Amino acid sequence: MPEKVTEFLSVFDASKQLIRNMPGCTHLELLNDINSPSIFFTYSYWNSENDLNKYRDSDLFKTVWSQTKILFDAKPEAWSVEQKVKL
Repeated sequence: MPEKVTEFLSVFDASKQLIRNMPGCTHLELLNDINSPSIFFTYSYWNSENDLNKYRDSDLFKTVWSQTKILFDAKPEAWSVEQKVKL
Protein backbone atom coordinates (compact mmCIF):
# COMPACT_ATOMS: atom_id res chain seq x y z
CA MET A 1 0.00 0.00 0.00
CA PRO A 2 1.83 3.13 -1.15
CA GLU A 3 0.11 5.29 1.45
CA LYS A 4 1.53 3.05 4.20
CA VAL A 5 5.21 3.43 3.23
CA THR A 6 5.91 6.11 5.84
CA GLU A 7 4.34 3.98 8.57
CA PHE A 8 6.31 0.91 7.45
CA LEU A 9 9.58 2.88 7.47
CA SER A 10 8.78 4.15 10.95
CA VAL A 11 8.24 0.60 12.25
CA PHE A 12 11.45 -0.59 10.61
CA ASP A 13 13.43 2.35 12.00
CA ALA A 14 12.12 1.72 15.52
CA SER A 15 12.96 -1.99 15.43
CA LYS A 16 16.13 -2.28 13.32
CA GLN A 17 18.62 -2.00 16.19
CA LEU A 18 16.66 -4.48 18.29
CA ILE A 19 16.72 -6.97 15.41
CA ARG A 20 20.43 -6.33 14.76
CA ASN A 21 21.10 -7.04 18.44
CA MET A 22 19.37 -10.42 18.38
CA PRO A 23 21.79 -13.28 19.03
CA GLY A 24 23.17 -14.53 15.73
CA CYS A 25 22.17 -11.54 13.58
CA THR A 26 25.28 -10.16 11.91
CA HIS A 27 23.71 -7.93 9.27
CA LEU A 28 20.37 -6.27 8.55
CA GLU A 29 19.45 -3.83 5.84
CA LEU A 30 16.33 -2.56 4.11
CA LEU A 31 16.24 -2.52 0.31
CA ASN A 32 13.74 -0.68 -1.88
CA ASP A 33 12.72 -1.63 -5.42
CA ILE A 34 13.93 1.19 -7.70
CA ASN A 35 10.87 0.89 -9.94
CA SER A 36 8.24 0.39 -7.24
CA PRO A 37 8.79 2.70 -4.28
CA SER A 38 6.33 0.79 -2.11
CA ILE A 39 8.13 -2.58 -2.43
CA PHE A 40 10.74 -3.35 0.22
CA PHE A 41 13.01 -6.24 1.08
CA THR A 42 14.82 -6.89 4.32
CA TYR A 43 18.16 -8.59 3.91
CA SER A 44 19.79 -10.16 6.92
CA TYR A 45 22.63 -12.51 7.80
CA TRP A 46 22.30 -14.98 10.64
CA ASN A 47 25.01 -17.20 12.09
CA SER A 48 22.70 -20.20 11.81
CA GLU A 49 19.18 -21.20 10.88
CA ASN A 50 18.67 -21.93 14.57
CA ASP A 51 19.45 -18.27 15.41
CA LEU A 52 17.00 -17.12 12.75
CA ASN A 53 14.31 -19.44 14.07
CA LYS A 54 14.86 -18.19 17.63
CA TYR A 55 14.28 -14.67 16.32
CA ARG A 56 11.15 -15.82 14.47
CA ASP A 57 9.87 -17.31 17.73
CA SER A 58 10.70 -14.19 19.77
CA ASP A 59 8.33 -11.59 21.18
CA LEU A 60 10.24 -8.98 19.15
CA PHE A 61 9.42 -10.71 15.87
CA LYS A 62 5.78 -11.20 16.87
CA THR A 63 5.46 -7.51 17.72
CA VAL A 64 7.22 -6.23 14.59
CA TRP A 65 5.39 -8.69 12.35
CA SER A 66 1.97 -7.73 13.75
CA GLN A 67 2.75 -4.07 13.04
CA THR A 68 4.09 -4.59 9.53
CA LYS A 69 1.96 -7.33 7.98
CA ILE A 70 -1.14 -5.12 8.06
CA LEU A 71 0.70 -2.60 5.88
CA PHE A 72 1.39 -4.99 3.00
CA ASP A 73 -0.47 -4.75 -0.27
CA ALA A 74 0.41 -8.32 -1.30
CA LYS A 75 1.25 -11.56 0.41
CA PRO A 76 4.75 -11.29 1.90
CA GLU A 77 7.46 -13.69 0.81
CA ALA A 78 10.52 -14.91 2.67
CA TRP A 79 13.50 -16.95 1.56
CA SER A 80 16.29 -18.57 3.48
CA VAL A 81 19.36 -18.93 1.31
CA GLU A 82 22.98 -19.83 1.72
CA GLN A 83 26.00 -18.30 0.07
CA LYS A 84 27.63 -20.66 -2.42
CA VAL A 85 30.45 -18.43 -3.67
CA LYS A 86 32.00 -15.61 -1.72
CA LEU A 87 33.31 -12.86 -3.95
